[in-house]
Amino acid sequence: MDGLLSRPSIARASERPDPGIIEWGLLITLGEMKTDPVIDVTEATFEQDVLRRSAEIPVVIDFWAEWCGPCRQLSPVLERLAREANGEWVLAKIDVDSNPNIASAFGVQGIPAVHAFRNGREVARFVGALPEPQVRQWLEQLGPTPADLAVEEARALEEGGDPHRAAEEYRRALAHEPARADAAAGLARVELAMRTASVNEDELRARAEKDLSDVDAAAALADLEFARGDVDPAIDRLIAVIRATDGNAREQARLRLVELLETLPVDDVRALRARRELANALY
Repeated sequence: MDGLLSRPSIARASERPDPGIIEWGLLITLGEMKTDPVIDVTEATFEQDVLRRSAEIPVVIDFWAEWCGPCRQLSPVLERLAREANGEWVLAKIDVDSNPNIASAFGVQGIPAVHAFRNGREVARFVGALPEPQVRQWLEQLGPTPADLAVEEARALEEGGDPHRAAEEYRRALAHEPARADAAAGLARVELAMRTASVNEDELRARAEKDLSDVDAAAALADLEFARGDVDPAIDRLIAVIRATDGNAREQARLRLVELLETLPVDDVRALRARRELANALY
């Protein structure tokens, strides 16, 4: 294949990288220091620089080697496009001779090989020294997804005090990516805001004190408590209802608790406690 070299069994050629390529590290631009979007990655730094970093912005891996002529054609193109992108994505350079385990893990049989990562997962790849127009077209898929755009719009609407339209956008994001955690949390948050917009707390407390099985009152009070940050009392209230009821009433209380927990980070100690106590109450 043109523009593709397999790993050789012969000694490396004496070819050296183009001296015009900018050394990795930090670029000095207009007197200010900014991080170079082109970085060298090793087996020791792969998890941090690729997998974890890709949770923030896309990371494109360039598998290369000094002896690879097609690599010297493609690498400068990727480096220039990364710098033109102004921080929209990062180019991670991996020398396959110095880091054979990474190359092997990703099934790299020929170089140059280019792999893209988003949110810790590989999302695209190509092999060979593609022409620049094709590389640019390939990079377009790293841009914001429909779900990304919907979440961004939802957050703006939420911050602007429009929870109804924000909920619509969060639902749109979930339609595109059902497992998207930030959209699920955002939807739970704005729905909570809408439920607590106009309720009579004194009336709800009177109802809840009179009848512990009044799930509607308990759920509405838990909403209010969650909304103002009284998370533990809200959890305790719903757990008590779950213990005291059965059937549809118990399921209604359980669903409300699960919905409220969506507004908390998954590793929040209060959420962890609530899930343990919910399991004990149910089983």
